[in-house]
Amino acid sequence: MPLLLPEARERALLVTDVRTDLHLDLTSTEHFTVEARIAFRCTEPGASTFLELTGASDVTLDGAPAAYADNRIALTDLAEDNTVVVTARMPYVTDGDGMTVTVDPADGERYVCAHTSMDIAQKVIPCFDQPDLKSTFTVRVTAPSHWTVLANGALEGREGDTWSFATTPPFSSYLFTLVGGPWVSFSWDEPYAPAPGGTLPFGWHARASQERELRRDAEELRRITSACFQHYTTIFEPEYPYADYQQVFAPGLNWGAMEFPGCVVFRDSYLTQGAPTELEKEWVASTIAHEMAHMWFGDLVTMKWWEDSWLNESFADFMGYDVAGVAAGYTDAWTSAAITRKPTGYRADRRRSSHPIAEDTDNIVDVDTAFANFDMITYAKGNAALAQLGHWLGQGDFLAGVNRHLTTHAFGNATLADFLDSLDSATDKDVRGWAQAWLRTTGFDTLAVTREDGVPVLVREGSRSHRITVSAYDDAMRLVGSRDVLVGDEPVRLEEFTGRVVVPNSGDETFAVVRPDAQSWEAITAGLSAVESHLTRAMLWWTATDLTESQVVPVADLVALADRHLRVERHPLVLEGALRALQLVVRRYDEPADVAAHLAVVADIAKGAVDGGDPLLAPGAARVLARLSADRGFLVDWLAQDDVDPSVRWAAVHRLAELGDPSHIDPEVRRDPSVSGHHASLSARAAVPTAESKAEVWERLMGGELSTHELDATGAGFWGWEQADLLRPYLSRYVSDGLALAQRSGQAMADSIGDAFPRLPLPADVRRELRDEVAAALATGEVPTVLARSWNDHLDDLDRTL
Repeated sequence: MPLLLPEARERALLVTDVRTDLHLDLTSTEHFTVEARIAFRCTEPGASTFLELTGASDVTLDGAPAAYADNRIALTDLAEDNTVVVTARMPYVTDGDGMTVTVDPADGERYVCAHTSMDIAQKVIPCFDQPDLKSTFTVRVTAPSHWTVLANGALEGREGDTWSFATTPPFSSYLFTLVGGPWVSFSWDEPYAPAPGGTLPFGWHARASQERELRRDAEELRRITSACFQHYTTIFEPEYPYADYQQVFAPGLNWGAMEFPGCVVFRDSYLTQGAPTELEKEWVASTIAHEMAHMWFGDLVTMKWWEDSWLNESFADFMGYDVAGVAAGYTDAWTSAAITRKPTGYRADRRRSSHPIAEDTDNIVDVDTAFANFDMITYAKGNAALAQLGHWLGQGDFLAGVNRHLTTHAFGNATLADFLDSLDSATDKDVRGWAQAWLRTTGFDTLAVTREDGVPVLVREGSRSHRITVSAYDDAMRLVGSRDVLVGDEPVRLEEFTGRVVVPNSGDETFAVVRPDAQSWEAITAGLSAVESHLTRAMLWWTATDLTESQVVPVADLVALADRHLRVERHPLVLEGALRALQLVVRRYDEPADVAAHLAVVADIAKGAVDGGDPLLAPGAARVLARLSADRGFLVDWLAQDDVDPSVRWAAVHRLAELGDPSHIDPEVRRDPSVSGHHASLSARAAVPTAESKAEVWERLMGGELSTHELDATGAGFWGWEQADLLRPYLSRYVSDGLALAQRSGQAMADSIGDAFPRLPLPADVRRELRDEVAAALATGEVPTVLARSWNDHLDDLDRTL
């Protein structure tokens, strides 16, 4: 049973000063064992509480059989000082929720990773599994002799097959991890004056089969890591809290990355086999910066309960993009955010599941509800809100408030009220009023341009104040002037821009959609590619996409806009981001009869970029071309070339399978037996358009044997966009079979089932049938919380399309 908020509040009042000593044995391939000694103080001697431990067997407490039921170990008649000793046998998992085991198909090597977060630590160790009961951790791990083991603490030594790690500072149980396997490593001593000896141990680690890729990227990964670390330790007043900083490309992680103190874990797909696209490079840099920001904001200072998860994620998301730019050299990071990240926030904010960035505590009744709120409101919109806050306050006051917060609550827990107190001490502006408007409400404003006798007038439709840049252009979209504007309740007349084309939010400083006047929109659609600033172009591409999703601009017009301007686009982030948006819009909003023709235009735009030979544009465009081309001969000839990027090869293999030729799958598996190749092969096999193949794939998809990553890959291939007639019988089965699988699975699998929702062009009547079946299932009240959240979001998307 998930931990309920009242239980967490009660236990937090009882338990203090937690210290955890652990020995984990990973040598068995059947199970692992854990021995835990947990010391703590109790504020009310004689009271009772419990430890969480999920899925264990052979549980003993102080050497005797434990009172272990409903995944809890009862602790009764507590003294002022308590030490409990728990031993248990625990299961490995493959769904990424717990001690996750992965066998690398490339070489048969086994990896075991404690993927925790939220309330998952209890699937690995006995613990008080809530964020405001922090513990120190002293860890020993026994593992196969040829492995390397990494954990939150710095390595103290190794004796035989047992690795010992230094005691950590206190942190929340959801941040506990260890990873074991035959890792390949790239290590160095990072200069840091406060550390003993003036340096800290740093490293990057990957699966043995990824050694070539790690060696290829090691210097760039080190450069980004060092640049971000030196930046953070300059701007943040509290010292870096941990004894080392290891980063691991680990298999089986359900998140993109996870901020485990001193041992950050990244999904291993971030280390690509082939050359990453420019957008992928920026994502890696911003993710490195994001996770490192968490060492202070999230790990050093942690929310008390999950309603303030935004204090972790919004801040880290903002810092990730900002620091990737100002420190790591990825100066176009905010362009990536404008065209790929922020749109996910706008889409989330339109749904019924929208919630305030800072949710009310009582609305987060349990951890499953909190899990569903780790969404693009918390990440993308929260990021944008903090960017606007910094723009409004000024960077000096903003950082002063942040440092007051970090210093005041170091190694403890804090709330929104605490954060506002810290900001309030650094500025005379009304930060509480700002928070009420931005953090405690839902939805987003519209910034519209009207004309009064030729004078552009900026009008806000909504309730928030926005400090933004407004730019003016001539009819050829050449910049003629910009102005910093504070938009509030009253319209803003822009006398100096009379007769000019006007673009509000041209620096993408705020979270609000833009609605240009007719004169400006005509010039924008005619001259979009002539706009000098790639950040402004990115914001305008999102504006065009949003107008299409809002059914103001027809899909055909958006495709025509792309046909006119993306063929001459020379910025890789703008090109890749716009091509991604086009594919989403066409598949979701276009009439089924028009989808093929419009995607053919997208493919031809991508082909032009590939043929152009620009090394920055070609990698991203090649992936699009391989996935969309209908020319089988072209794809087969492409695969015959030895120098084609592995990601492009798999995209071409997938497309050929989708077109009815699966003969290239097995040869590509032999060529690429990696984890990424395994997942790509699952996706390609799922795309084969025969009734027999779809039936076989469906049984695997819903059979419960796939890992979350395997289910993601299979689901991504199953719903081929040209296969609506063939797949129609599976629309109803997705609802019934998906619900049954979710009911016998955990959070991560329910999330993956939601991601496997049928996304393909459907006639309106079929969309309504699917919508009604999902709604009926939700009405029963039997859909698990995480899947219910996902399905409600898909209902909103269907309604919007209809």
